[in-house]
Amino acid sequence: MNLTIQRPIIFFDLETTGTSITRDRIVEISMLKIVPGEAEPRERTMLINPEMPIPAEATAVHHITDADVAGKPTFRDIAEKLRMSFEGCDIGGFNSNKFDLPLLTEEFHRAGIDFDVSAANLIDVQTIFHKKEQRTLVAAYKFYCDADLTAAHSAKADTRATYEVLLAQLDRYNDLPNDVKALSEYSSQNRNVDLMGRIIRNEKGEEVFNFGKHKGRTVESVLASEPTYYRWMMDGDFPYNTKLELTKIYERFNAKKKANRTANRQ
Repeated sequence: MNLTIQRPIIFFDLETTGTSITRDRIVEISMLKIVPGEAEPRERTMLINPEMPIPAEATAVHHITDADVAGKPTFRDIAEKLRMSFEGCDIGGFNSNKFDLPLLTEEFHRAGIDFDVSAANLIDVQTIFHKKEQRTLVAAYKFYCDADLTAAHSAKADTRATYEVLLAQLDRYNDLPNDVKALSEYSSQNRNVDLMGRIIRNEKGEEVFNFGKHKGRTVESVLASEPTYYRWMMDGDFPYNTKLELTKIYERFNAKKKANRTANRQ
């Protein structure tokens, strides 16, 4: 079954120096762009110099060494062209909502580029898989495509495998919607406000913290009772996207307080 799309969608995968969203760097990115009306996907894979040593543990997973990325462009070198590639596209990946996309957003932030995905439909194929079968990408590929993913942890192989798994999922599950927006909603674990899901929406549509001592409390109630919590998060090891969304709520909260004070004086 082919994926029904109304605008381009990019499936992508990253290989990195590690698993920290805020501290690690990209060493390889692979993209598979599906464009309406085009018979074949556009495919591109790039090695990126992370400007830091690649730990041996990371190389053991993706087999990319310091020598492989020596002389390759840095993320800052390619950032603007990469942003343009994603512009106007929906986005798909495997565990992309929790890892690849937040880390990519962090890299764009370091490069001084605003990477806004708020208008994009985000399809996380891993979430669909976990809701249906509870497996890893290698097992997903074997289960859905009846083949061995021999080059697992190569960004190019993982990206194409992710796209092929989604197509196989559409064939297998009659109740799975063949629509990018609906798939985006289905593959969302929570009603996330930020990409990592540190802040989500409750049943009333209010933003609530989804971690720590204030888990389940509305962000505005915490800002009212513990104003220093905002600064603690802004100074802490949280992804840029989380801080950005928190700041939007913080500024809105303060604007409401100011408006209320003005109204009370009148």
